[in-house]
Amino acid sequence: MIPESFPCQLISWDESYELGRRLAYEIKRSGFRPDLIVAIGRGGYVPARVVSDFLLFSLLASIKIEHWDTAACERPLASVRFPLAVDVQSQKVLIIDDVTDTGKTLRTAVDYMKGLGAAEIRTGVLQHKTVSPFVPDYYAEKVAEWRWIIYPWAAHEDLVGLAERVLSEEDQSAREIGERLKERYGLILEESTLLEVVEELVQMGKVESRASTRCDR
Repeated sequence: MIPESFPCQLISWDESYELGRRLAYEIKRSGFRPDLIVAIGRGGYVPARVVSDFLLFSLLASIKIEHWDTAACERPLASVRFPLAVDVQSQKVLIIDDVTDTGKTLRTAVDYMKGLGAAEIRTGVLQHKTVSPFVPDYYAEKVAEWRWIIYPWAAHEDLVGLAERVLSEEDQSAREIGERLKERYGLILEESTLLEVVEELVQMGKVESRASTRCDR
């Protein structure tokens, strides 16, 4: 059951890029040389591209695994939605994602690659949460205290989802929505970001347009 409130952390583009660089360094240091890098979509698209850049490796493909919806909403099962388009029979494959949480996404990806006949499969993430029963071969950072991590390539989507959670039956202003995001998730948003989120909720019909006025009104 998803709790009403939980800690969240916003990761910047600079921070995520540095994590990607460190992840690539760990892979290099191990001596592993893949025949193919596979990004898990959607969270792994950017990290895999950064890793492939630092590894000076151009063979990058992707699969899409559906496990999480917006704002930490977990689906019952992780499943491959868009399969791999290349042959990995007898190949060494490096699977890249952004984070381990339950570990189901990476486990599904590894099992899928095994079914395709990959000879060796290794996994890497930017951040590994120690609560995950699946431990990747490589990670840039270990996260001991659980929190929902919001990466810049998913920030708008996640913030809109979290904002939707804090809405009540009563009309709320942007300022009130911002206060609830801070109370429930520890998120302190810049005014421009908060207004973008509220405007999205207006377009979705979740709040009336007057809620999208400036935060200080």
